[in-house]
Amino acid sequence: MRLHKTAHTSQPWRIHALAPDFKVEDVWALPTPGSPGDLARLVDQFTSGPGNFSGATKALFALRWRLGELFGWDSAEPRTFRDRLPADLRDSRGPDPRAVPMRSVYLTETEWVAEISNRTVHALMHIGWVGDHAQMAVLVKPNGLFGTLYMAAIMPFRYLVVYPALMRMIGRGWNQTRQNDR
Repeated sequence: MRLHKTAHTSQPWRIHALAPDFKVEDVWALPTPGSPGDLARLVDQFTSGPGNFSGATKALFALRWRLGELFGWDSAEPRTFRDRLPADLRDSRGPDPRAVPMRSVYLTETEWVAEISNRTVHALMHIGWVGDHAQMAVLVKPNGLFGTLYMAAIMPFRYLVVYPALMRMIGRGWNQTRQNDR
């Protein structure tokens, strides 16, 4: 379920002090019933599960990566958010996701952040636990006018195809890990 941006900004997470120049683009309640202690299991699911998209989502990602290759969108030396981290977070990197080309930035008991950086955008995926479920926020810093236009152009695809598929994939994986734990 899509949430208002304040569902993210009202939480006491460290990401707020670290990323004041990033815009909160999207916030979602994840289909992960559980408790705050389950964040480590969710991160493990994100980083070790197959994370295979199918159908239209797979085709959209294939098209995006092909366009990125043709136009050099992904060839720039990526920036890293890790350069901003205070000393206590530098050693808590966490594992990298397998389903998407992101790098883990930091992992604590309450939040996990991964990033992607290219010529279109520098984006952060923040996962934190709120009450009885996890919540995902996407924070972005477009790279110039092109990045701003790119984000506007992909918006319908994110809401109609990518996010629904991601929520289904997360829900299936979560239910599977819960059944395996029983």
